[in-house]
Amino acid sequence: MVLDSFCIAALLLVLTIALGVLRQGWLARITLIVGTLAILIGSAFCLPDGSATGALWPLGDIAVTWQLQPAAAWLLLWGGLAALAAFLSPSRAQNPAIWMAGAAVALLGSLGVAGLQEGISFLMAWEFLSFGGAILLLADGLQETIKGGQASLYMLALLEIGAVALVLCLVLLGARDTQFAGWAASWSTYGTAAFGVAALFIIGFGAKLGILPFYEWYPGAYGSGSGASGALLSGIVLNVAYFALGRAMLDWLPVSAATGVGILLVALGTVSAILAILYAFQQEDWRRLLAFSTAENAGLAVVALGAASLFRADGLSMLTTLAWTVGLIHLGGHSLAKGAMMLSADRVAAVRGNYQIAQSRVLALAPWTLGIGALFGAMSLAAMPPMAGFASEWYLFQTVFQDFHLTSSAARVALALSGAGLALTAAIALATMVKVFGIGLLGREENPAEVTGRWPLLGLGLLVLAYAVALPWTLAALVRDGWPAVPAAVAAMVRGPILVPLTPHFAFISPPLLLLMGVLLALIPLGLLGWSQHSHGRRRVPVWGHGLRQIPAENAVTALAFSNALREFYSFVYRPSTNTQKSHTDRHYFVREVHFNYSQAPVFGPWLFRPAVRLVQNLSDRIGLTLQNGSLNAYLAYIGILLIVILGSVFYL
Repeated sequence: MVLDSFCIAALLLVLTIALGVLRQGWLARITLIVGTLAILIGSAFCLPDGSATGALWPLGDIAVTWQLQPAAAWLLLWGGLAALAAFLSPSRAQNPAIWMAGAAVALLGSLGVAGLQEGISFLMAWEFLSFGGAILLLADGLQETIKGGQASLYMLALLEIGAVALVLCLVLLGARDTQFAGWAASWSTYGTAAFGVAALFIIGFGAKLGILPFYEWYPGAYGSGSGASGALLSGIVLNVAYFALGRAMLDWLPVSAATGVGILLVALGTVSAILAILYAFQQEDWRRLLAFSTAENAGLAVVALGAASLFRADGLSMLTTLAWTVGLIHLGGHSLAKGAMMLSADRVAAVRGNYQIAQSRVLALAPWTLGIGALFGAMSLAAMPPMAGFASEWYLFQTVFQDFHLTSSAARVALALSGAGLALTAAIALATMVKVFGIGLLGREENPAEVTGRWPLLGLGLLVLAYAVALPWTLAALVRDGWPAVPAAVAAMVRGPILVPLTPHFAFISPPLLLLMGVLLALIPLGLLGWSQHSHGRRRVPVWGHGLRQIPAENAVTALAFSNALREFYSFVYRPSTNTQKSHTDRHYFVREVHFNYSQAPVFGPWLFRPAVRLVQNLSDRIGLTLQNGSLNAYLAYIGILLIVILGSVFYL
């Protein structure tokens, strides 16, 4: 039944692509929703039953197989739920039929990356992820054509850097056998050069995960599309990219190189999370802020993966399983919470006409379904109990605190410093979610327009809470993970309704008990409030506003002002710049308009990407003068040389 569900899903997704190209929007939407449901059914059945395996069509002499492990099914399930909510919500895309086709391409790529066991077909699926995301953003058409196209091209350019790195990995590890089953043995033959191969994998998969410096494509790409597109990119697409990186680091990587690679992953994940959340806090656009938040959460998951690699190097299989499972838990909950916030951004934009974070009465005027969904999503991303984000980040802290088990002093220092970085990240993430929820949904502005698409948003919000509450029971679905891990470690993470990091003597927490105690503790202030009103009556007094009897609307806190203190403190990171332009009438004495523009300098763009762009442009200018000389014989020679290279690569492989 599991394989049948995924086969039906693949056929429906292919049909969705065809219907989308034919501009049959409603039919494409129906087939896309049913195909997503088939993915969810297959993933749900795969979790308790273990791995699902099937043989696909042959690729020449290469047998292509597809196998879905419980870890991949876990990530597909929660990411697929966020995608389903996006498909059920009202579309803001300018070309909804093409958007559905792009979503189907991305989902097909996700299925391939999660289950394919052969290198060439895997790379094809990986490209499906990239181009499916680009189609989504271009079909949204929410920015000027030039800006939207530039953002998509920038995204594809950086993702293709990762694709080239993965091609090199295929050449190095799969030159003789492209089946993944033999890559671990092939990798072990590289000795000290095994670290270099690991770096290529980190570049390849990190390009989609947003590990520095690749997170710089996130704000432009997300900011050119809708929240529904962001829900897919932050959910199922991000999840399968993490699974692919985890498979390389925990299943194929030689144990001899695991310590160095683990330190690198911990450092990259920590710094990426800190920088991403710092820049998220400064954003004035819902989508750009949530895009940086996605990069931050991906960085946290990479920290867990790095910790798993360090524990694996010392033969600590129980802790390895703990760290890997924590990464799965974190990204599963993040998919739901980020989907809720992305869809909230769409609902706000439908009311206000734009995605700017500004005070408005959206929450006061909207039905309670919007408020609950957005609140639970923001609480989870802020790691507030008893939401999914709190449970996963608490587990993550308990994981890095296990550094005293390691024998390498460098590894212990890396995890200790990572714990400090995670604390800083959590604090800024809390302020960021307070900003986007408090300013973006609360205020005094009008806009009494009707809010549509509330029920999918409410469903995601409730799932964020249910995800955390049900963890003591749902974790049992990961016991049958097929990697070199200890299934008993997953079982040891639960003591009845209590979540523990392998042993109750180290620390414990329980989202179900937190939920119950929170409700009981809330009775105390409610009781005091009732007693006060009964004894003294209700008094109404004006809100104090710095001595002002009437608070003008101009005195409201803006998204820019809310972030000013942190911007000044971390100015060495932001390097902010302010640009003011004035437009005049006939004489300069009379100013007609003043345009104020504030921006922060990117960390990596000026010294990493721009020099590379200039180098390519200079080389193309010089080579172009020689190659494009108008000689037909020269052009035929170029074609002949290219054919020789292609034939040579085929014989080599």
